[in-house]
Amino acid sequence: MTTLITNIKELLQVRENSTLKVAGAEMAVLPTIKNAFLLLEDDLIADFGEMKNLSKIKADKVIDATGKIILPSWCDSHTHIVYAGNREQEFVDRINGMTYEEIANRGGGILNSAKKLNETSEKEIYNQSKVRLEEVMRLGTGAVEIKSGYGLTVEGELKILRVIQQLAQNYPITIKATFLGAHAFPSAFKDNKRGYLDCIINEMLPEIAQNKLADFIDVFCETGYFSVENTEEIMQAGIRFGLKPKIHVNQFNSIGGIQAGVKYNALSVDHLEIMKPEDIEVLKNTETMPVALPSCSYFLSIPYTPAREMITAGLPIALATDYNPGSTPSGNMNFVVATACIKMKMTPEEAINAATLNGAYAMGISKSHGSITKGKKANLIITKKISSYYQLPYAFGSNLIESVILNGQIYQ
Repeated sequence: MTTLITNIKELLQVRENSTLKVAGAEMAVLPTIKNAFLLLEDDLIADFGEMKNLSKIKADKVIDATGKIILPSWCDSHTHIVYAGNREQEFVDRINGMTYEEIANRGGGILNSAKKLNETSEKEIYNQSKVRLEEVMRLGTGAVEIKSGYGLTVEGELKILRVIQQLAQNYPITIKATFLGAHAFPSAFKDNKRGYLDCIINEMLPEIAQNKLADFIDVFCETGYFSVENTEEIMQAGIRFGLKPKIHVNQFNSIGGIQAGVKYNALSVDHLEIMKPEDIEVLKNTETMPVALPSCSYFLSIPYTPAREMITAGLPIALATDYNPGSTPSGNMNFVVATACIKMKMTPEEAINAATLNGAYAMGISKSHGSITKGKKANLIITKKISSYYQLPYAFGSNLIESVILNGQIYQ
């Protein structure tokens, strides 16, 4: 099936195949075509250009995009969409003065979610999670990474990863799965941390690898959670089982997690709210993508990733939601892009690059997603009639998306 979109006010993020990520000053450059056309063949981008160069094409479907802007769908490289229930009470507890760490220390936080998940059937977890996935798709997300980490038992972690696999099979969105058994130490191993590390490495990982349930391995490397030494051991084990590392680092403290991630060629290091000069320095000239999660900073009232400092140092940055029940109960990438502009002082061009091409890179899919490129997936956002793409972050409370195209089809 061919779909021709005509009279596009502006077509954003037009790239050649060789551009897999942008860094430093390049992040401020967003290639566009005004008064453009876009041709889709089945689920791929076939051609594009200025309307004046459009030859006669007999398409199965024609869409007139007069006054509208088209850009690649958002690529959200860090989520925890598959979970059970919610943590609304903890939200109120924080309003009343408790910190995230204090809530965790009393058995709340991740352990609270793990308890709920292990008490909930796989079918019910799927039904709750698909509602969240459908919502983010309508909000323009066309590729998403989903982590486990709310099981913290062999069966609980496998249950989450099976649900992620089901979602990937049933929905027209690209999904990458990440094993995050090292999200917290479960209560049963409170006094036997070595035992839980052995459980991850000797029990969880072999089952996950045998059933091909994950693409990546992740660790929450943070004071009170997993040490740098723990993190390196788990990354090494994951690599042996064919899983590439992606790690949570520097959310509350800088303890050497970024250095460990770079050492083991992690695809991404995520959070980065607390950054020392040596953390920025070690990321230079590496293949590791720094990922900022501004809506997490917004929700928890913690510092924002120092984007300006990092971009000035020549680094790339990706943006993601961190959608989870405790610290970011939202998967709205439009809000993430706006918050990056408003609170992190990223320009709209930088934020869009970070949420599309660099987000795709942080999932290992920038050869097929994240830009308007011939041969890439036809995953697109068509805006309502707007004055310019600056309006996307400017009007942060408005839904400016008219329609979303996934795999060449309009998603209803």
